[in-house]
Parts: sequence; structure tokens; C-alpha cells
Amino acid sequence: MDFKMKKIGQISIFMIIGILLTSTFLLFFVFREKIIEETTLKSEENPESILKSCMEDKIKEAIDVISLHGGYVNNKLFKNFKFEGEEAAINIAYLCYNQNDYLSCVNQKPMFLQDLKQEIKNYISNKVEDCFNEMTKDFNKEGYETNIDYRDFEVELLPKRVIIHTDSEITLTKSGETTKQENSKVQVASRFYEIASVVQELVNQESKFCYSESLGIMILYPDFIISKFKTGDSDMIYTVKHKDSKEKFRFAIRGCAIPPGY
Repeated sequence: MDFKMKKIGQISIFMIIGILLTSTFLLFFVFREKIIEETTLKSEENPESILKSCMEDKIKEAIDVISLHGGYVNNKLFKNFKFEGEEAAINIAYLCYNQNDYLSCVNQKPMFLQDLKQEIKNYISNKVEDCFNEMTKDFNKEGYETNIDYRDFEVELLPKRVIIHTDSEITLTKSGETTKQENSKVQVASRFYEIASVVQELVNQESKFCYSESLGIMILYPDFIISKFKTGDSDMIYTVKHKDSKEKFRFAIRGCAIPPGY
């Protein structure tokens, strides 16, 4: 009898151990899913991720529009021209210009890179402010106590990317926990900086020598395709294209013009 009771006791212990192990595994998977869920929520609610999602398309649009207009959307000195196969004529800024015949062109934009940053800033300024306002509303809807202080932003052009540096402070409070993020930034992949550097080189050569060694530049920088189109009035329109990103930049020049009849 004692033997039977002992055996039953052992079986009961094993059953209890089995139940405990099963419960442990179940709890492990439940908490694991919860941890993964919480991590995902934190990633989705990261202010910089939200700002990038909101701003990225507008930044890319700014780069495209500015590039096709010679770097300046509303430049006073421009060439209105329509390329074959394109829908409409656009204003393409003169980056090097001389209204007199025979004389080399004069660089119109000696602060070119700085100007490009300002052009991008002007183009996206309203959107950046809107993104901060939208983010405030979204966090409030999610139950956060939100304090977002947005003051201004600056544009930085670097190899392979354009960076928007904001002067801001974002404070979020929920369930007694507070997080703070200062000066959020947004990065967008682009070859705008590299293209602008090639454009500067072309303009410098045109202003000095009345021509540019575009073939030599393409050998030196094999990632680029440079083409020239001479219009019927002594003007030249350059197109600089990055092979991989397909980004392209156009600008006009007028220099060393030979008048009709010569």
C-alpha cells in the first residue's frame, strides 16, 4: 500500500511540474508578443520617423523642381525653353551670363551651394511647419500629453544626402513616462550635392575659357552624364545627370556669343 501511495505521489509531482513548465512556456510567448508589440509602437511613434514620413516627398519634390529650373525657382535672369518630347517650356536660370557679344560669361551665382540650401528651405518651409502641427495632433489622439516647440530649420547638403536640421524640442508624456527629443533631423538620400559640385566646375570653366571640358569632367567623374544643347540664339543649356539616381540638373549660359553674320 505504501508503495502504491508513493507511486501516486510521484505521478502527482510530475503532473504539477508538467503544468508549471507548460504555463511557463505560455507566459513566455505571451510576454514575448507583448514586448515585440511595444517595441513596434515605440518605433512607429518616434518623432524623427514621423517627420521623415511627412517631409520626404516634399524634399524630393523641391530638389527635382529646383534642379530643372537651374537651381532657382523664380530667378529673374532665365531662359524659357521647351525640350522636344516635354510637355511645356520652363524657365531655366542663367548661371553664367554676358549680354555682350564675344565676351566670356560672368558667373551669376558665386554663392551657389548656399543659394541652393536657401531655395530648398523656401520651397519646403510651409510643409515643415505643417508636419510639426500634424504630429502634435496625432500624438494627442494617441493619448499623449504633448509639448512641441518648433522654431526654425536649416538645410545641409552633403554627399549622398540632404539633411533638414530642426531647431525644436519635443516632449511627450504618457502613463507617467516622459520622453524628450531636441533638434530632430530628417535625412533624404540624394546626389544633389555632387551634381551641384559638377555644375560649379562647368560654370567656372565657361566663365574662364568660353567653353567647358565636359568630356574630361565625365572621365574624372564617371557617375555623371553631361550634355549640351545650343539654342538658336547663342545660348547653351547644360544637363547634368547622375547615372544611378537619375537625378538631373539643367542650367543656361550665354557667353562669347558671336552675332549673326559672323
